[in-house]
Amino acid sequence: MNKLSTSDEIGIFVKVVERGSFAAAAEEAGLTPSGVSKAVTRLEDRLGVKLLQRTTRRLMMTAEGELLLARGREILAAIESTEAEVMAARGKPRGTIRINVGTAYAKHRLAPVMPEFRRRYPEIDLNISVADRRVDVIGEQIDVAIRTGPLADSPLVARRLGEAKRVIAASPDYLARFGEPRHPYDLADHVCLAITGFSRLSEWPLKVDGRVRQVAIKPAMICDNADILAEMALAGTGIVRLGSFVIDDALADGRLKPLLVDCHISEVVPITALMPPGRQHLPRVRAFVDFLVEKAPKR
Repeated sequence: MNKLSTSDEIGIFVKVVERGSFAAAAEEAGLTPSGVSKAVTRLEDRLGVKLLQRTTRRLMMTAEGELLLARGREILAAIESTEAEVMAARGKPRGTIRINVGTAYAKHRLAPVMPEFRRRYPEIDLNISVADRRVDVIGEQIDVAIRTGPLADSPLVARRLGEAKRVIAASPDYLARFGEPRHPYDLADHVCLAITGFSRLSEWPLKVDGRVRQVAIKPAMICDNADILAEMALAGTGIVRLGSFVIDDALADGRLKPLLVDCHISEVVPITALMPPGRQHLPRVRAFVDFLVEKAPKR
């Protein structure tokens, strides 16, 4: 095996942690498990610290290992970004972007503009995972994660893509059968549909007696997919409160009717691209995020 540079050894260490074993890291790096183990040992010897505690069952990072993991990822991203900048100077951005996005945004905002993105950047390949669960962006080596709603504190770099608002709505068929709620507390007598896993979405902000209150609903149905809830509402199953981009078309053509518009507090819902530190400088990532900002509906 050729002599490895420090950055190579850091990259191998990061792969070992992310893959959970020397064997898995070796397979990805095209090395032998013993070669990977020796590279990590050399790195530890040069730094004078233990990075990993090795047992027969698992690998555990030391405090020094956790520090190197965080800094190492930043270093590797900076190296890749620099190389990509130099290569991009000779032509358009190129390479693969790993993207994670929820189903509603993927269907209603991402998919419709992808043909234009491909025409504009034919040398950028997209690897898109669609899931309504929170993923470990750094651990799963995601370049761009698109999130709808408030963000928790994290080391990820955030870029605002746009915004949406939430709308309470039901189908004319449902309203003909069960009546239209006129007061926030009328919702207690209706079939309400809610998103699974987000407790804040089971409390709807409504103005009651001049004050904004979080009115708790008791969902008759819950689902982890906004589009499925929208389809249930269209079928007359119940009342939903969803991001406007999910049901804009149905509201426009009358298949859904907005409810409690005089008292519903339709807060702005941010749509954000999250990137591991350093990834935002990669030309292909920057081109992708800039494109999404450009295509975001202007409200």
